[in-house]
Amino acid sequence: MKIQAVASLGRAARLLLAGSVASLAGLACAHAATTEINVWYAMNAHNGKAFEKLVKQFNRGQDAVNVELKPFDSADDLASALDASLEKKEKGARPNLVQLEDPRSPDGMDRQRDILPLYVLLAKYPIKGAQWFLSPFNTFAHDTRGRLTGFPYMASVPVLFYNTDAFRKSGVKPLVPLPTWLGLQAQLLTLADNDSRGCPLSMGEPVSLDLENLAAVNKQYYASSDNGFKAKGLPKFNFDLMYVRHLSLMKSWASSGILVRPTSDATAVARFAKRECAALMSESDNIGAFNDIRRLDFGVTGLPHYPEITGSPGNAFVGGSALWAISGHPAAQDKAVAVFLAWLAKPENAAKWYQQTGYLPLTRQAFDATDAGYYKHLGNWRDIVASYASRPDPTGRGFWVNNYPKIRAMLRQTLDDALNGKEPAVPALRSAASQADQMMRERRPAFAR
Repeated sequence: MKIQAVASLGRAARLLLAGSVASLAGLACAHAATTEINVWYAMNAHNGKAFEKLVKQFNRGQDAVNVELKPFDSADDLASALDASLEKKEKGARPNLVQLEDPRSPDGMDRQRDILPLYVLLAKYPIKGAQWFLSPFNTFAHDTRGRLTGFPYMASVPVLFYNTDAFRKSGVKPLVPLPTWLGLQAQLLTLADNDSRGCPLSMGEPVSLDLENLAAVNKQYYASSDNGFKAKGLPKFNFDLMYVRHLSLMKSWASSGILVRPTSDATAVARFAKRECAALMSESDNIGAFNDIRRLDFGVTGLPHYPEITGSPGNAFVGGSALWAISGHPAAQDKAVAVFLAWLAKPENAAKWYQQTGYLPLTRQAFDATDAGYYKHLGNWRDIVASYASRPDPTGRGFWVNNYPKIRAMLRQTLDDALNGKEPAVPALRSAASQADQMMRERRPAFAR
């Protein structure tokens, strides 16, 4: 009956039916040709939502690639899940892209057998026209030859946030943080005596602020042998008088109440967001979230320095994380990863990401597309960002220390104990350097933090 019904149709109707069937078949083929890739990430809530919106826009705009996202509550959770997925060796178990910190190790992320270095991927599937923002002499997501090993999408730097309203009401002069530690101390005392006695200053990650970037900003090497890049053996930490002086100062700030020690980086950020703290030292990737809070008027400036050590401060180390391609996937998926990354690198998309998050710009085009109005209430943020396109000082390009994630955890505990009054600065730093020497000799797990 069905055959007879079709045969009885006129020629025009048969052609229309044939065209419809062909269109449906084409749609089915197009759907079948869509390549799916999986991306794992762990960001703060604000930046995670911004990323999700961009991915939805990408998925809606074309049919060739579909990106599936898997969020994690923390970087530790993500790293553990990645290790587990790689051990299974099951088809489809491993993600295509993951957000991970660079381990700052001589056997860097690109040397892990499960990592597909970005320069290898882009040699096969180039991203045309992208002018990467970060100097190739900066070792964040780069190898020593200046090649990109990871996609530097979540690169951030530690900065000093300050509540402009709190500074104004307290009569602090000038109305911006002074660039030296002792100058800032005088301002914090004024804040404590007036409007912001409860929390003049809070800090995020202490190892970054009180050790790593204490060295970089004061143009000192963090580890021996040019921060480990010229080490024939294992580098060493020399926590000299600068570190002793600084930790002693921080201990006095904590005991006097002008520095409120948080239980976590997130706690410090939340208190500043609620206008409970007049100043905050933390990562720049909080700028986007702070910008969205009504009645939070704030500025951004660089970390303080000691003028007795350096007349002109250097840049803090680039930190944060990158998107790393995982090896072992079919060529079609690797190509799809490159298509997705190329879309993220488009000037309009990269500029939106930079402006909405506080991560460093992915490309020069993203930085150039951001007009002056964006920076109007952000203090020195534009100048800070611009400096990272230039060749860094030798002391600020990065560092390589074997097993550094484990060492960093030990250093965090050491600083917590010292700042809580459990141990004086000198024995605390001496013990930390000794423990680090031992840990450098241990074997490091692949992606564990």
